[in-house]
Amino acid sequence: MNMHTTTGVQAPAPPKTLKETGLSIVLMRDILLKTVFRKNLEHVSDMSQAICLSLPLTQQLVEIAREQKLIEAQGTLHAGSGSEMAFQLSDAGKARALDALAQSEYYGALPVPLELYKQQVKKQSVRNIQITREKLLGNMGHLILPDNLLNDLGPAVSSGRSILLYGPPGNGKSAISNGIRDALGDMIYIPQCIEYAGQVVTLFDPIVHTPIEEVAEQTSSLRRTDNKYDKRYLMCERPTVMTGGELMLNMLDLNYNATSRTYQASLQLKSTGGVFIVDDLGRQEEPPQALINRWIVPMEAEYDILNLQSGEKFEVPFDTLVIFSTNFHPNEMFDGAALRRIFFKIKIDGPTQEDFLKVFAMVAKKKKMPLNEAALIHLLKVRYPTIDNVYANYHANFLIDQMIAVCEYEGIPNQMTPELVDRAWANMYVKDEEIKH
Repeated sequence: MNMHTTTGVQAPAPPKTLKETGLSIVLMRDILLKTVFRKNLEHVSDMSQAICLSLPLTQQLVEIAREQKLIEAQGTLHAGSGSEMAFQLSDAGKARALDALAQSEYYGALPVPLELYKQQVKKQSVRNIQITREKLLGNMGHLILPDNLLNDLGPAVSSGRSILLYGPPGNGKSAISNGIRDALGDMIYIPQCIEYAGQVVTLFDPIVHTPIEEVAEQTSSLRRTDNKYDKRYLMCERPTVMTGGELMLNMLDLNYNATSRTYQASLQLKSTGGVFIVDDLGRQEEPPQALINRWIVPMEAEYDILNLQSGEKFEVPFDTLVIFSTNFHPNEMFDGAALRRIFFKIKIDGPTQEDFLKVFAMVAKKKKMPLNEAALIHLLKVRYPTIDNVYANYHANFLIDQMIAVCEYEGIPNQMTPELVDRAWANMYVKDEEIKH
């Protein structure tokens, strides 16, 4: 297993020739023409930046288009042009750009061929990460967790296999999922788009992917790596896709826009190299069994099958740590075959009374709420017995926020009393009673 460090992922090498891009000359030329047309570009340096190709290779592409009489020089250098010759589309070039736009509105960064992207995915696989107990603790140290939980989580995360977190609501399953995501900690290379059979699929999503070049721009290590990798990729934090009750099966397929005739990557393709969190499993319109069935082949075979509008099917990498989180018991949602395919199943129970008090004290300190012995005794001896002394981690935040709201409304300093505990408790549970109409 390869060890990854912050800069340990092997970068995709920049193409030295147009052939090494893996793309056809016609596809690259048409994207260049569309980009020049849409962005009104004149200089090769601007074109190079827009299509994410090196300056020498962009110059070669421009020369090919000039030979085909699609691009022409504007003549002499003019004020403001610096030392660069200005170019423009010829009438034939404009016609070709419009024809290409009618086929697909995509323009901008050149895509990475799917086969080349698959090679990069292997170099930066989420399954190559070695998670240590210290790394998990470093990203979950703010949580009060059972002693054995990290022993269960560590192997699950390091394996890169699917994980099911289940247990009663309000005990930190979502927070634990986020902690796992944060523990991955390194960076990978995400192509802005990929190409298959001449079709361009936009992969980069600013909601999912966080480029780090801008953040680390001033570091000497980054300056040393500038222009050392294929600029069709962006250096990003490992991605996280988080979905909840809104998840639908069609979100796991390519999204085709019939108006622009462009494709957007599916959610799980966007999460490649990172984490896909399905929160509140069982709250979706789709049955949980149907969602799991959709992932059975990808989770086992490590590839997914997507469809183009033409009906053609093709394989894409499935290299993501899938974390399912649910408040329901797994046996209520899945058959044995589905459960067998979820590699790790970890129950997240509510805290003991001792751990609950630790959480309560920690939250009170953070929110500047003084602890009161009489109020705590009232809470433990009077209120919790009414729910069979079942504690949940969310209770502390809820009760303290309720008491603070009352204090602010009444214009008194933050304080904790048995009476305020009762008022807060009344909002935590709704009395089971018949409402007469």
